[in-house]
Amino acid sequence: MLASQTLGGPSRCGRVLGPPLDKIIKNAAWRKHTHLVSSCKSALDKLETLSDTGLSDPTSPLLGISSSDANFVLNPILLALETNYVKVAEPALECTFKLFSLGVARGEIHGNVSNPILYKIVEAVCKVGGIGEESLELAVLRVLLSAIRCPCVLIRGDCLLNVVRTCYNVYLRGLSGTNQICAKSVLAQIMLIVFTRAEEDSIDVSIKTVSVSELLEFSDKNLNEGSSIYHCQNFVSEVMSASEGVPDLKLSQPSKDQELQNVELKTSKWEEEEIGELEAKEGGVESGSGGVSKIREDGFLVFKNLCKLSMKFSSQENDDQILLRGKTLSLELLKAVMDNGGSIWRSNVRFLNVIKQYLCLSLLKNSALSVMSIFQLQSCIFMSLLTKYRTGLKDEIGIFFPMLILRVLENVLQPSFVQKMTVLNLLEKIAADSQIIIDIFVNYDCDVDSPNIFERIVNGLLKTALGPPPASTTTLSAVQDLTFRHESVNCLVSIIKSMGAWMDQKLTIGDSDLRKSFKSDTAAEGHSTLTAEDGTVSDCELQPEMNSELSNAATLEQRRAYKIELQKGVSLFNRKPSKGIEFLINTKKVGNSPEEVAAFLKSNTTGLNEAMIGDYLGEREDFALKVMHAYVDSFDFKSMDFGEAIRFFLQGFRLPGEAQKIDRIMEKFAERYCKCNPNSFTSADTAYVLAYSVIMLNTDAHNSMVKDKMNKSDFIRNNRGIDDGKDLPEEYLGALYDQIVNNEIKMNADSSVPQSMQANSLNKLLGLDGILNLVTWKQTEEKALGANGLLIRQIQEQFKAKSGKSESVYHSVSDVAILRFMVEVCWGPMLAAYSVTLDQSDDRIATTQCLQGFRHAVHVTAVMGMQTQRDAFVTSAAKFTFLHCAADMKQKNVDAVKAIISIAIEDGNHLQESWEHILTCLSRIEHLQLLGEGSSTETSILSVPNTEIDEKVPKPSGIQSLKKKGSLQNPAVMAVVRGGSYDSAAVGANSSGLVTPEQINQFIANLNLLEQIGSSELNHVFVHSQRLNSEAIVAFVKALCKVSIAELQSPTDPRVFSLTKLVEIAHYNMNRIRLVWFRIWNVLSDFFVSVGLSENLSVAIFVMDSLRQLAMKFLEREELANYNFQNEFLRPFVIVMQKSNSIEIRELIVRYVSQMVLSRVSNVKSGWKSVFMVFTAAAVDERKNIVLLAFGTMEKIVREYFPHISETDASTFSDCVRCLIKFTNSKFDSDISLNAIGFLRFCAIKLAEGGLVCADKSPDNGSSVSAVTKNDRDLQSFADSDDHASYWVPLLAGLSELTSDSKLAIRKSSTEVLFNVLKGHGHLFSRAFWIGVFSSVVLPLFNGASPVKQDSPTSKSPRPDGSTWDPEISAAAAQSLVDLVIRFFNVLRPQLPNVVSILAGYLKSTKQGPASTGVSATYRLTGELGSRFSKDEWQEILLAIKEAATSTLPGFVKILRSMDDIKVPENSRSSTNTETSSDHGLTKDDLEEDNLQTSAYVVSKMKSFIAVQLLIMQVITDIYKANLQFLVASNINIIVEIFSSITSHAQQLNSETVLQKKIKKVCSILETSEPPMVHFENEAYQNYLNFLQDLIRNNSSAPKEMNLRSLVAVCEKILLIYLSCTDYNYARRQKPVEILVTHWILPLGVAKKEKMAARTPLLVSALNALNCLEKDSCRKYIADIFHLLVDLVRSDHSSNEVQHALSNIFQACIGPIIMP
Repeated sequence: MLASQTLGGPSRCGRVLGPPLDKIIKNAAWRKHTHLVSSCKSALDKLETLSDTGLSDPTSPLLGISSSDANFVLNPILLALETNYVKVAEPALECTFKLFSLGVARGEIHGNVSNPILYKIVEAVCKVGGIGEESLELAVLRVLLSAIRCPCVLIRGDCLLNVVRTCYNVYLRGLSGTNQICAKSVLAQIMLIVFTRAEEDSIDVSIKTVSVSELLEFSDKNLNEGSSIYHCQNFVSEVMSASEGVPDLKLSQPSKDQELQNVELKTSKWEEEEIGELEAKEGGVESGSGGVSKIREDGFLVFKNLCKLSMKFSSQENDDQILLRGKTLSLELLKAVMDNGGSIWRSNVRFLNVIKQYLCLSLLKNSALSVMSIFQLQSCIFMSLLTKYRTGLKDEIGIFFPMLILRVLENVLQPSFVQKMTVLNLLEKIAADSQIIIDIFVNYDCDVDSPNIFERIVNGLLKTALGPPPASTTTLSAVQDLTFRHESVNCLVSIIKSMGAWMDQKLTIGDSDLRKSFKSDTAAEGHSTLTAEDGTVSDCELQPEMNSELSNAATLEQRRAYKIELQKGVSLFNRKPSKGIEFLINTKKVGNSPEEVAAFLKSNTTGLNEAMIGDYLGEREDFALKVMHAYVDSFDFKSMDFGEAIRFFLQGFRLPGEAQKIDRIMEKFAERYCKCNPNSFTSADTAYVLAYSVIMLNTDAHNSMVKDKMNKSDFIRNNRGIDDGKDLPEEYLGALYDQIVNNEIKMNADSSVPQSMQANSLNKLLGLDGILNLVTWKQTEEKALGANGLLIRQIQEQFKAKSGKSESVYHSVSDVAILRFMVEVCWGPMLAAYSVTLDQSDDRIATTQCLQGFRHAVHVTAVMGMQTQRDAFVTSAAKFTFLHCAADMKQKNVDAVKAIISIAIEDGNHLQESWEHILTCLSRIEHLQLLGEGSSTETSILSVPNTEIDEKVPKPSGIQSLKKKGSLQNPAVMAVVRGGSYDSAAVGANSSGLVTPEQINQFIANLNLLEQIGSSELNHVFVHSQRLNSEAIVAFVKALCKVSIAELQSPTDPRVFSLTKLVEIAHYNMNRIRLVWFRIWNVLSDFFVSVGLSENLSVAIFVMDSLRQLAMKFLEREELANYNFQNEFLRPFVIVMQKSNSIEIRELIVRYVSQMVLSRVSNVKSGWKSVFMVFTAAAVDERKNIVLLAFGTMEKIVREYFPHISETDASTFSDCVRCLIKFTNSKFDSDISLNAIGFLRFCAIKLAEGGLVCADKSPDNGSSVSAVTKNDRDLQSFADSDDHASYWVPLLAGLSELTSDSKLAIRKSSTEVLFNVLKGHGHLFSRAFWIGVFSSVVLPLFNGASPVKQDSPTSKSPRPDGSTWDPEISAAAAQSLVDLVIRFFNVLRPQLPNVVSILAGYLKSTKQGPASTGVSATYRLTGELGSRFSKDEWQEILLAIKEAATSTLPGFVKILRSMDDIKVPENSRSSTNTETSSDHGLTKDDLEEDNLQTSAYVVSKMKSFIAVQLLIMQVITDIYKANLQFLVASNINIIVEIFSSITSHAQQLNSETVLQKKIKKVCSILETSEPPMVHFENEAYQNYLNFLQDLIRNNSSAPKEMNLRSLVAVCEKILLIYLSCTDYNYARRQKPVEILVTHWILPLGVAKKEKMAARTPLLVSALNALNCLEKDSCRKYIADIFHLLVDLVRSDHSSNEVQHALSNIFQACIGPIIMP
């Protein structure tokens, strides 16, 4: 016992090595192991002499002893292991285990160069593992694992690979299942150790223990022998824990600058042709990647060799399951490595290159196998690549995703159940990571050079969800097909759910709402990712900088659009090549030159069909022919053999079937070949014929349809004489024949399948053959794509081609707008999948998933503002509620109702128009519940309480009441049971037919189902409206209004559910900010108006009562000044009042408005507008009681609440005035009209007394219902600066309007009141306001006085509104106008021109009445204000009078000229002497009726004209006499011109002798007096003469000489007029003559005597005026008139006054001149 304790000596090495050496000695065979025994004894002796020293030899393999001693004592262990003898090997292995686990052994184990003894021991241990002893296998595994785990030992290079190989061999050839599981576990633990150390670049790392049960997930479950898993787990855990506890003895970190060594497995067992190529490339990478530590170098080495092991066997060998198990194990280990890979592997370029060059190749080669475990492992590895390494493996993932995942997903008819379930589970994991989904779409579906992975995922899931098409053959059982359907729907739900989660996260992080995010083109935050399912952070977060860039949605949209358009062009090309090329050129996807098109066809990276390429190249059109030439010219056939050249040429397209097309292509090929190889053939014809012959040979040799094959001699014979008459060498032709026959000429994409079934498998696999139709897809029978060697080689060629190119840029995006493009791709398939599943399946889990999908889809589309897609999902979900067909409802339909309610609550802010579908569902639910309670929906309107809004009491369950009350016979119930379409407004309204008892029972049962949805759930939607944002609440109200209208318009069962909810909604949201509430009320207002005008009186009454309730509540809120909310709120009352045909409704509105106003009068502000508009409409109502009721309220308002009317806005007072004006037009009661005018006067008094509160005003915003005239606006503009004056505007404007009323009493009264108000209260007006009043109120009254437009403002003159103005009113108005000007002249002085213009308008009238009024008013104006007028004002007045005098003459002359065409017949008894003729013989029959009327009109106008002219002359004379002292010379000149003008008119009128005769005869016929033309002329000249005489006598300011000249001229005209009466030809004889002619003086006739008598007083006045001239003046001017005086003396006069006057003038004037 003592010896055993001291065996091996006191040193630590001795304690470890002693017992095993002693045991080896005991177990060894003395004869066979003599050397071993002696070596052991020597070692024991040596150990006895050794002790632990403080210093340690760094080169020693054992702790505490020298290197030589260590080699000496370890040599027996090595010898024992090499004996392959179990009894000896066991203690040696135990010893070795302790050396590693206890940390005694140390150093780097890497070949024989460093630490050769430990290297040999490890190699010997590995050899022991292959001797086939079960007991030794576990020991070997334990030693190897402890060696790898030991922190003091670093096993590297080939030694490390040998350890791995040994564990592989134990796993593959283990003698028991437990040993094999242990070997697998040890390998997994070794991988974990190696790559964990490489991750940290350190030996001293914490390493977790593998889970044995997880290692058996995919394979080797059959190896479990009872407690094998438990035993193996303990085995691994024991070894891992044995190496812990020696932290002070751990190996130092190896330096990174040591020389790296590339150690590979032996090529005889591990290397293939592809691997050699990869290693050549890898060598290039390694040569430039210095600085990598040994630990990481070992990681690369192990990883590469694991990949080699996994692809050692590229095809399944059914007779060698061991090799297949080795492949599986390799993939499992690779999976473990990839799953546990950290950030270093994502950022290390070399490791990513190793993944690309080895792991991807392994996945590619293994994809040909149909072993399920291998496929599952590949899928898991691919998932790791996608989750962690996608930024650096963009191109590789783009290839493997279609090959591994989509290939299986899209196989609907004959898939492997387990394989497809694996894919679906994988897709579900992918879908759970929202960032992966986004990245897939951004980097592949938006990349022109990448497949549409996301689109194909969604479409593939749709195909799976829909199942095999009808009448198709499938290998799936019904259960399997159902499982696929449910899983695919679950994946689609996960996808849309992840999209929504990503959207919510981005919007939350950016702290921005939806609309801001769409208006902004920049991302609001950095790229962030969700955590992966395994708890590790994703690839994009740890390595955002590697081959990636942040892209915005706009850029991606452009790329996506470019790709879609390009694919559209490619798809068109594959159907019609010429159209496709034209489309691609027009859309600028391809250049328009033949060379660019040829390059596009040659590259063929976008899925062009090779057969179509060949077909296009063979076309004879000019452009296609140029493209073909450019295509052929792009090849370089220099130094190529002819067969090699033609093979190379035909790789990119398939020759067309038409001989002429082939001929054109081969002709150009021959030309190109001869150009590149000038010495090959004599001419291009030779190459052409030979090329054609080669094509025929290729078809003959490799077409199975050809039975008699062409032999070599036939081929040579067929080509004789083609070289310009000579034969080509037979050896050449024979070699060419062998080349074609042995190696078929075919395209890169050709395979062994028949031509009809051939397609470009690679392009189809990668998804570049066009975008799939979303729903109406056609399933074709196909097996798994890509599972053949040809496809694998093609993809491998892609890897090789891309290895030399720069990495593809990996795009990241954080702008939620990208979801719009994703939704555009996936919404159709998702809608189809959810809808079909929900329609066909009754499985609660499946339907719940579909409804969840609807909810998430609505959430995403609603938030993104995608109206079409959102409405599609909401509509579909609403249809699946089956509320329109309640008899067919099931539990899934009730769940759909719950989903609809959830959507309303969760996404209400974004539903917009979709609210209508949701609210329709809620309405139908309430309808069904109402039917269940046995209530009659037709009477529901009358049963609704007409009270304020209260909380509704939940109603009891109504199924029993439905039965008890006998409501089953209710037509509404019968209609619901029959059902109808979803879009029908009334369910079952258009249905007919009998209802069976079974249907009734089913309907009752379904009502029981609806009890799951209580009234609280329904009410929650409406109560939740308070939380909706401003846009959403408006949309909500709009939708509810539409639903309510549909309810009320139902022909069978009108209901008020939505109407009552509208009232509740208005109540709930009344406290929102004013702007939002204003928008809400705009919608509600239109609704209340529409329904209030309903023909259904009960509905209209209910609506009006509801509106009254809301208005009463709204009026409880105080409104600030200058707001218009109350007016808008009450506007529906106004519109309904104006448009309703119902007497009851109009009366009800008047009563409601009266009640509201009188009860809330202190709170009414802007609401007064609507109140007065209602009463205004009532004032013109056809019902007397309505008029009286409204006027009674108006009377009370004006009398008792007048101060409240205009507290906030003067326009309210305007509405009040307009309302009163309307009442003045009442046709029922004259008292109302009179009282209304009296109230207007009362308003004026109140205004004058200051009875109104002056407040800040706001300009009229057009909200008033009544029309605002232009005069009102003009007047208001003058009152804006005067608060108080603004209240006068409506009153004065209203009175002004009344002056043109159709009733005389109203006109007279209003005119009187208007001017009384102005005269009585005008002193309160400002100067500016007076200007406005005058221009807008006063002056418009006299617009009709202008003779230009109408004759006069008399009763015969039409007013603008068709009324007439009485002469009495006209005269009073003119006098009142003058009174205003006189009273307020200082203020109204600027208005004097307008006043003068009005008075001139009177004077311009051709009627005597208005003219008299004008004369009187003008005289009074000048008489009162003449002294205050300025020179210019006098000038303006006189000019106006002058214009009045002259302006009517042209029109009057025109009237006179109308007599020229009228012929008046002569009297038959008349004589030739016209002077003595008589007209008494003419009668009315002698003139035509028209001429008679014309003549009468002329006579009338002539009399009026003369009278007006005389009045003007009279007024001008009076003005002159009264204001002579205030007139200046310029004023006098105007007066002179007036007199001169009138006298000229008079003289001109009397000079028309023919006209006078006609007038005289007409007057005789008409039996009327003649116009006083002579009197007119006499009066004109008499007044003119008097004026000039007075002017000469009294006015010193006027130039006397000029006045004298004018006086003499007037006298001369008078003399001439008189003399013309004595002789008709007198005037013509006044011309001077040289020869004196003697005339006979005949006696005057009676007519002439009468004329002379009429002019005698005027002649006497003229002679007296001349006689009064002073002596000098007489001397100066007497010569001008002397001859006239002489003629007077010669004439016969009827009066002695003429002789007397002549005598005086001769005595007093002429006599002194002749006889001085």
